[in-house]
Amino acid sequence: MKESVVIWFALLIPVLGLAQEKHLASAAPVSDTNISQRRPLELKERRVVPLFGEESKTSQQIDEEIKFLSDCDKSFSSRPEASSFFSARAWEYLQEGSLDTACYRFNLANLLNDKNVEAYWGLGVVCYQRENWVDAKRMLSRGVNLQSNNVPLLVDLSTVDLKLYAMNKQQEDLDEANKLLEEAVALDSTYALGQYNLALVYYNRNEPEKSWERLHKGRMLDFSQLNIEFVELLKAKLPDPQGFFK
Repeated sequence: MKESVVIWFALLIPVLGLAQEKHLASAAPVSDTNISQRRPLELKERRVVPLFGEESKTSQQIDEEIKFLSDCDKSFSSRPEASSFFSARAWEYLQEGSLDTACYRFNLANLLNDKNVEAYWGLGVVCYQRENWVDAKRMLSRGVNLQSNNVPLLVDLSTVDLKLYAMNKQQEDLDEANKLLEEAVALDSTYALGQYNLALVYYNRNEPEKSWERLHKGRMLDFSQLNIEFVELLKAKLPDPQGFFK
């Protein structure tokens, strides 16, 4: 995925439930299909779940995939090129809120090239918008495993961990978010969302001094992403040491 993505979501701060803007999902209403995994999926349902549901393929699915791959071989110079084409189209559908269509295109991109990080990243965003947090983490983690130096992707995965922590209060989720963000900031300290996410980590660890430090670093990098309501919460724990926020 490109470094600047016009896809956003509201991340809930634990306990207080205050929205903090981040990187993955849009404010548009969540729509389309969220298929249950408790029964074998029909082919039309497999198309709109990540990686076609990761079930044993039916003969119908195999035939369809063979024809699709054959058509792509005729139309593109390579399957990686075709994969990039389909993932690019998928991001466009995702930005329009067409989750099913985006999911299918990302699945096709993965079918063409299972090393295409964009496909896993996009599927993670689809899962997040469908409020399927576990699969969102699973898909994004696969992308990180392929490209561990991708700072925006590391930050997105940390955001899912923060979301899981907000819901379940499992310390391991907060610790993993912190680890991912330390790696991301070490790679690129100028990526504002990484600094803002670290401010959230330190807020939840009850370390307001460090939270202020990261918030100010994010503010100086990109003030437009600052959440004033979060600032007020942080001020309630500790007045701004720099005196910028009165």
